[in-house]
Amino acid sequence: MTLFRDDGIVLRTQKLGEADRIITLLTRQHGRVRAVARGVRRTKSKFGARLEPFSHVDAQFFARGSELIGRGLPMCTQVESIAAHGRTIVEDYGRYTAGTAMLETAERFTDHEGEPNVQQYLLLVGGLRTLAAGQHAPGLVLDAFLLRSLACGGYAPSFDACARCGLPGPNRFFSVSAGGSVCADCRVPGSVVPSPGALRLLGALLSGDWATADAAESRHVREGSGLVSAYLHWHLERGLRSLRYVDRTGTPAPPPPSGERPDGRLP
Repeated sequence: MTLFRDDGIVLRTQKLGEADRIITLLTRQHGRVRAVARGVRRTKSKFGARLEPFSHVDAQFFARGSELIGRGLPMCTQVESIAAHGRTIVEDYGRYTAGTAMLETAERFTDHEGEPNVQQYLLLVGGLRTLAAGQHAPGLVLDAFLLRSLACGGYAPSFDACARCGLPGPNRFFSVSAGGSVCADCRVPGSVVPSPGALRLLGALLSGDWATADAAESRHVREGSGLVSAYLHWHLERGLRSLRYVDRTGTPAPPPPSGERPDGRLP
């Protein structure tokens, strides 16, 4: 029996029994971890409120054997709050839906439990901190996070040079299957012709040029979001459930059908 300690972001929670929860976290040293938190749904729980989605915590786990990932789920026995981003994020629909999509993306890019993915972890920590601060539009923060998550996974798109032959850009065409911008000679069926402004915006989001991104026109933001969604869908082979609820207009979106929540769970 071994004790482990690690800091991580709570990705999602599931009810277990009458008072327990299964907590899924993306941790710094152990990657994605699922653990049982006993009694956290009781009103007298000392750390139940700290184990909510978007929370950045320092957690202690109790596992049987020498490995955190084994046949049974480890126990989460102690939690200290590092940053409670959820308090700010859930108050705004745009931030909440964008943050939910970020959590789902991080979980999808860490398929195997127990395998460290420090880049994805640090990217999520920074993304949630930026989202909670409210310095940039939630949609831009989400698109920047999606592009950089793809880059961490080895799928970085090109928005300038040709993704196939390397011809210096700007290039006119864009193909999700080819890896981004392509020249006329490398154009493949299904390529689109986005506006130069949309490509400049996406390049700025990928590189962290927030001055350019914040100054982008709304039509370029919408167009760029469509390209990001298509590119992400192609490489994940299926879309994100939470992405369809993201507010891209700055106004609250209609409620999900049949009482479904933006994170795909029922109330």
